[in-house]
Amino acid sequence: MEKYVCTLCGWEYDPAVGNPENGIAPGTPFEEIPEDWTCPLCGVGKELFEKA
Repeated sequence: MEKYVCTLCGWEYDPAVGNPENGIAPGTPFEEIPEDWTCPLCGVGKELFEKA
């Protein structure tokens, strides 16, 4: 599974870790995150993330 990085603030989504504090379990691929999920650091949508 590939990591993705926010192009605005640089926060990195690591599928191995997930984003449990926002309801994304460890092991969740970026493609399976709900479309309404936002960057936990700056609040932008998934469309502003790119592969790390």
